[in-house]
Amino acid sequence: MYFAKKSLQRSRGTQRQGRSPWFWLGMLAVFLVSLSLRFWQLSRFNTLVFDEVYYAIFANNYLTRTQFFDGHPPLSKYILAVGMWIGSHLPFGQDVVNSLTGSLRSPWSYRWLNALTGSLIPLVIAGIAYQISYSRTYAFIAALFAAADGLFLVESRYALNNVYLVIFGLLGQLCFLLALQHKKRRHVWLMLAGIAFGATVSVKWNGLWFLLGTYSIWIAGWLSWLLPQRYSSYQSQFIQVSSSLVNLRQTKLWHIVFYLGIVPVAFYSIQWIPHLLLNPSPNFWEVQQKILSYHQNIGSGADVHPYCSSWLSWLFMVRPVAYFYYIAQSTTAPISIVGPPLPASYARVIYDVHAIGNPILWWLSTVGIVTLLWRLVRRFVTVWVTHTKRLSDRTSPTDTWVALYLVINWLTNLLPWVRVTRCTFIYHYMGASVFAGLAIAWLVARWIQSYSLLSRAVAITIIFLILAAFVFWMPIYLGLPLTPESYRLRMLSPTWI
Repeated sequence: MYFAKKSLQRSRGTQRQGRSPWFWLGMLAVFLVSLSLRFWQLSRFNTLVFDEVYYAIFANNYLTRTQFFDGHPPLSKYILAVGMWIGSHLPFGQDVVNSLTGSLRSPWSYRWLNALTGSLIPLVIAGIAYQISYSRTYAFIAALFAAADGLFLVESRYALNNVYLVIFGLLGQLCFLLALQHKKRRHVWLMLAGIAFGATVSVKWNGLWFLLGTYSIWIAGWLSWLLPQRYSSYQSQFIQVSSSLVNLRQTKLWHIVFYLGIVPVAFYSIQWIPHLLLNPSPNFWEVQQKILSYHQNIGSGADVHPYCSSWLSWLFMVRPVAYFYYIAQSTTAPISIVGPPLPASYARVIYDVHAIGNPILWWLSTVGIVTLLWRLVRRFVTVWVTHTKRLSDRTSPTDTWVALYLVINWLTNLLPWVRVTRCTFIYHYMGASVFAGLAIAWLVARWIQSYSLLSRAVAITIIFLILAAFVFWMPIYLGLPLTPESYRLRMLSPTWI
């Protein structure tokens, strides 16, 4: 009980400190830097980059009323189509155009909405971090780390759909956490959560993993209260005071069934209407079967795609993806995809856009989430299996709740990929990587607030290394010109190329 009170006191103290302007100024700086990096020279590659050859064309098909089939639900293409229509009617961003989408459009028109959406993701992550900890220090560090991730930066600068998958999934999680805290408005927040979860599934089916994480958290919260009475003292030591877990018990089964079951299904079904009006055949049920068959028939291995990677390799960033690669003889030579590429031996300048995470952040995130997983397992065994109290264990209820929330959501976003046999890519880890990043941010936040000088020094060093790595690998996030030597310096492993 002593540690529970100390945890609550730290939480309240953090809230009082959070009223100072540093937090809001810091969050504003993170947002503005994220926004600037995503919009900087957004049209510099006047072509279709990586899967823009699908999504930008599909989005344009809605605008031109052209029938087509896509292996994913249509919501992200609707959003891209709206962005393309707005972008094509603005008086700026029209300096270069191409007809690769099927209409004469500027790259800016089919990329700007992704850039805006991607710049908001660190803010949503900060909201989740705050809701599970009530620590604005943690929220700021989480946002900073999210903004320093190269994979999210790259995905935000092109007309791809993964940023929509992630932001809708995170918004669903955030609204669910807000529902736990606001009893009077619980139904409103649960409804918004259901809509957001329906939206993430409407981008890609693997958006279901965010919903699965929420179900798992709710079940875990109820199980903690359904222990036999004779374990009650151990239960109170394992989970106590954390208002989110206490409030989980107030979220009834019918809330979950209706708001997080019926509402997402209804949203998913309704959002198909515009697509089916344009493409009446196959019908709703047939197109679901066709999508499933499409993914089942995709093979795996380098013969399918040179950048296929397994789920386990994502944890160590073994095989990132080259989205764009172009060699030139000088920085003044025009970047043109017309005609045969120059031989590699002629390369004096390399333009490379690599879908690669921040290596330091990525590897430390894996260490962080595994550390929290180990702590949870050890605490579970100590309290619930051996039925012993460890007075020397200074783990607070907030620590346990944060670890439980992050580990469950990380596992539910990662483990379903274990049985997937089709070719998968590192960007399929984006949903899970958010929670791994939140894990290392939580550890750094705790260390930076520690009384130990060594712990604070380690935390500051980690922050510095992550930001330095982000700057060092920036040229391959933004596609800046590099000499062959500078390019090879950033490709630390042969499997990255």
